[in-house]
Amino acid sequence: MNNLHDLHRPLGSTGLLVSPLGLGTVKLGRDQGVKYPNGFTIPDDSAARQLLNLARELGINLIDTAPAYGNSEERLGPLLRGQRQDWVIVSKVGEEFENGQSRFDFTAKHTRFSVERSLKRLQTEVIDLVLVHSDGNDLAILRDGGVYQTLAELKREGKIRGFGLSGKTVEGGLLALEQGDCAMVTYNLNEQQERPVLDYAASHGKGILLKKALASGHVCLEPGVDPVRASFELIFAHPAVTSAIVGTINPLHLTHNVSTAASVIRELS
Repeated sequence: MNNLHDLHRPLGSTGLLVSPLGLGTVKLGRDQGVKYPNGFTIPDDSAARQLLNLARELGINLIDTAPAYGNSEERLGPLLRGQRQDWVIVSKVGEEFENGQSRFDFTAKHTRFSVERSLKRLQTEVIDLVLVHSDGNDLAILRDGGVYQTLAELKREGKIRGFGLSGKTVEGGLLALEQGDCAMVTYNLNEQQERPVLDYAASHGKGILLKKALASGHVCLEPGVDPVRASFELIFAHPAVTSAIVGTINPLHLTHNVSTAASVIRELS
């Protein structure tokens, strides 16, 4: 069994069941200002559709996008038409990417505008999870921005099912989990500073999504060690980790990631 179909798990207390790997879609919409070791070409609709179909066949049901990912959301709307019930969609608020530059807006007004726009682009009535795309000032954003209160309102209105923070600090991650459903944190073989956020989530029934789980392809190990397996052995050993987002557009890499994750999770259970 080298797929993830029977390994879906609850994302905290959101009621969402997600695959232990999610598909990140920055490469479907943006090729400027992204930190990957190798250049890439944004796949056309046919290649993107094949990638999504493969992900679904492999048991992935979690898809991660954002307004800051170029035209990723606009592309996913038509690509996922007729399949909405098969996917748990994560999007973001707070970061805009225009003319090769990021800018940030965490006001209540922009948060509402951004979520309404994402609903239209994704051609859906509800977004499963919306994360605040932090610029690094996690605590200030959560305390002063109005963004979290607005996301709580949108959840009550039924436009989103859950919310949280894609942050950069331990303090931000902890506050995000206290007041929200989920945190997206960096945790990999190179960087484990945010581990206290994972520990808090494990003891409080909150969801954790990992970004850069494979260190965006930068991880270095001794010869003969599979970096993907070593990464998954670290992250899935932590009970809080619900799902890790992998951003590959290479079908072979995706298949290898899934079979490795499935085998590691089965060995750990």
